[in-house]
Amino acid sequence: MGKGFFISKTLTIAGVIVGAGAVATIIALSVVYSQEKAKNQEVKPTNGGTSPPTTTQVTPWDPWDHYRLPDSLSPVSYNITLWPRLEASRSTGLYIFTGRSAVVFECKKPTDLILIHSNKLNLTLINGHHARLTGLDGATPPNIKDSWLQPVTQFLVIQLDGRLQAGNRYELYSDFTGELADDLGGFYRSEYFVGEIKKVVATTQMQPTHARKAFPCFDEPAMKAVFHMTLLHPHGTVALANGMNVASVNVTVDGQDVTQTSFQATPIMSTYLLAFVVSEFDFIRSPEGEKVLIRIWARKQAIEEGQGDYALEKTGPILEFFEKYYTTDYPLNKSDQIALPDFSAGAMENWGLITYRETALLFNNASSSNADKEWIATVISHELAHMWFGNLVTMRWWNDLWLNEGFATYVSYLGANSAEPTWNYTDLIVMKEVYKVMSVDALASSHPLSTKEQDIMQPAQISELFDSITYSKGAAILRMLSEFLTEPVFARGLSTYLNTFKYGNTVYQDLWNHLQTAANLAPDLELPASIEVIMNRWILQMGFPLVSIDTTNGHITQNHFLLDPESVVDRPSEFQYEWIVPIKWIKSGTEQTPFWLKSKTDTHPPLKMIGSDWVLANTKVSGFFRVNYDTANWERLLTQLSTNHEVIPVINRAQIVDDAFNLARAKTVSTKLALRTTLYLQKEREYMPWEMADRNLGYFFLMFDRSEVYGPMRAYLRKQVMPLFNHFQAITANWTKIPDNHLDQYTQVRAISLACSSGVPVCEALMTSWFQAWMKTPEKNPIHPNLRQTVYCGALAAGGVEEWNFAWKMYKEAPIASEAEKLMYGLTCTREPWLIQRYLTYCLDPEKIRKQDATFTMVYIAGNVVGQSLVWDFVRANWNYIYNDYGSGSFSFGRLIEGITRRFSSEFELKQLQQFIKENSDQGLGSASQAVEQALERTKANIKWVAENKADVFQWFTDNSKLI
Repeated sequence: MGKGFFISKTLTIAGVIVGAGAVATIIALSVVYSQEKAKNQEVKPTNGGTSPPTTTQVTPWDPWDHYRLPDSLSPVSYNITLWPRLEASRSTGLYIFTGRSAVVFECKKPTDLILIHSNKLNLTLINGHHARLTGLDGATPPNIKDSWLQPVTQFLVIQLDGRLQAGNRYELYSDFTGELADDLGGFYRSEYFVGEIKKVVATTQMQPTHARKAFPCFDEPAMKAVFHMTLLHPHGTVALANGMNVASVNVTVDGQDVTQTSFQATPIMSTYLLAFVVSEFDFIRSPEGEKVLIRIWARKQAIEEGQGDYALEKTGPILEFFEKYYTTDYPLNKSDQIALPDFSAGAMENWGLITYRETALLFNNASSSNADKEWIATVISHELAHMWFGNLVTMRWWNDLWLNEGFATYVSYLGANSAEPTWNYTDLIVMKEVYKVMSVDALASSHPLSTKEQDIMQPAQISELFDSITYSKGAAILRMLSEFLTEPVFARGLSTYLNTFKYGNTVYQDLWNHLQTAANLAPDLELPASIEVIMNRWILQMGFPLVSIDTTNGHITQNHFLLDPESVVDRPSEFQYEWIVPIKWIKSGTEQTPFWLKSKTDTHPPLKMIGSDWVLANTKVSGFFRVNYDTANWERLLTQLSTNHEVIPVINRAQIVDDAFNLARAKTVSTKLALRTTLYLQKEREYMPWEMADRNLGYFFLMFDRSEVYGPMRAYLRKQVMPLFNHFQAITANWTKIPDNHLDQYTQVRAISLACSSGVPVCEALMTSWFQAWMKTPEKNPIHPNLRQTVYCGALAAGGVEEWNFAWKMYKEAPIASEAEKLMYGLTCTREPWLIQRYLTYCLDPEKIRKQDATFTMVYIAGNVVGQSLVWDFVRANWNYIYNDYGSGSFSFGRLIEGITRRFSSEFELKQLQQFIKENSDQGLGSASQAVEQALERTKANIKWVAENKADVFQWFTDNSKLI
């Protein structure tokens, strides 16, 4: 809940936001910034102070050359007033904001130095210094001796002529100007059009290290404080912040009439959770009298069209679910959710003001798909889960980011399942998180979930942590923990953890301790070791085990699973890559008593099979490991699939396919055995096995779609998918209906997609006819939203410039972001190289492709065999521009590198990648460093795999593609 409201006397006078020093608000920001930077370089040319970072590791001599704050000061509260200009300066064309901040801090250890984060802010000099220091409660502050900005470590450095005394409180005051840029980080601007009129939104993205771009602050997650916000904004706009607005008055500032809005103070929280927005948006809200006010904010047209209705309908129930799940009330009195036209992430869990991409919050029955609705429910659930786990209780430092994001990812499926109980959410996590991240964690260049604090220092290193290991492996590990503890025990431990550490910071050991206490109170729960001993093996070493079962003697072993068994693992592990593995299993369709694998090898007599009985381990895929069997058991499983596949649970049918293909890539089983797991698919009608087969055969297409293997491979897929295609054609009355079941709707899309991509003639004609019908009546799209992305791609692949230009026009005019996203993808499917090249140039023009979408568009183009080499050439040619102009918050370098190198499988491509790294070694690769290392490893593994398997794969597809 809110903790009251406070605004200092100085900040209630709106006029002082401009004052004598703030005349600089109309001065060209670029000039001011360059002058300030030049001045700082003259004042303090220290090592690391103003020179660019180098690859050489140098031990810093001065505190301001370290990236971490010292522990001598601790913030208590901030009083911040900001005034964003929503119109560009006539003289410079720049959008700016001005502001002032007063931070109250307590001295914990005597010191003559104040370090506070400040990045890309132009601080107004006060009596010759960058800030003013005063003492509180009778404390006498020393004078400021010197001050300067340290750009590399992003500090404002203030040297004093005496010491601050432990136990005393002080206030540091500053005036500043910043650019309201379109870089999607800190305090930035988003734009959209109403007709021909451009509208500007001033909004924020502080995570992980961007609050320092909005105001000087102690910008680390453990430096929690209370925030008092005031915003000045044009009449006719609305201002939002974490707290509820409590007062809005009209004032005149520097001759301009503006509105001044003040907000309730926030709870004590981290800087990265701060949010504020100025816009002309409208909202819908929950009924009067509800305990928590829920509002959905978006562009007025979107609200008028009801695009926020689904989000409003589901937010309340999901919030209530988490209150019960955590047995802790939601801490605030309101929950605003706002859809932004430009936003780098999917969403951000700012306390009380959650920000979203439009695709993650807005839904339109006429043009949004079943998958769009699922995404919205999942993202809302993820962000609301953070209100407790992350916001109320926060990791101490970014090295434990998985504690926030992995947990929110796991329980998001529980929250979404409570809101949509017929959608089978709790199984979907296996495909969307578990198997997705295994492909990354099976690389020698992977990394542990949790690292040492000292290994994560620089902002780029922090940004690298926002990857699939943190989110998806974190979720998978916590799901496994919940499975063997049982969900009630897991939830009880969470509840005591949250109540003990609320409004504070923790490390992962604190969670283990509370879960252990809950486990100790469960009389029927037997564990082979403490939770800390079990779980540290899963979070402190990278990778996961391959569990091998020999059903001839019940012998069982574990080994570190690597996609390329010849890759060198140079990251040492104190656990020697050995895990304590919980194993659930079934015997010939009947569930058996679970057991633990506690060492490298063991014998479990019940695993010894006689006759036709078969073993299938890791039921529900509840554990984070892969499974291999002796040849006889593999054959019995394949026989079961071919005779009566439904005896095996659907999630484990998907597991058999995915495990077999990945074991084949790791040379543990033959590639032919993996391919044989797809033979039964002619009889399969469930979504999950088809999805996993599509993903794994997709790897074969990436490796061979430029070779002679492609023809028989495509023919085999066509043969296998025809029964599925015919099945859905029949049950949908020749594609005029949509299945009722959530997953059946996905399977219908998969049937059409695979049929068309594998060359089923009637399928291509079907997609082309639907698209042509739309071209004749652009105002009425006849294609069902579920099918649009597939149809757009297929029709544009078969068509030419006329179809492409029509799709581009529809993209630019799309009334809802999810529809624009489908068209954005479809446009990448053209087979015309010159159209692809045109589209690539659009990617670096924010007027054509929003910065938030540029990465995705390039990655989609790379998925097109015609476009892959074009996008690789384009990225290399434009890397400096991309790195410098798109690199701050708007561009996922890791996703880009991974996406455009997936098809690399030749020595020539490997040399190109190595040359790219060499050419950019001086500038560095920023947050793509880890992705590049993984791309190198993947490429080398692909080269070896293709050389070793091409002939056999060609022969197998040739033999099995013949129609009987």
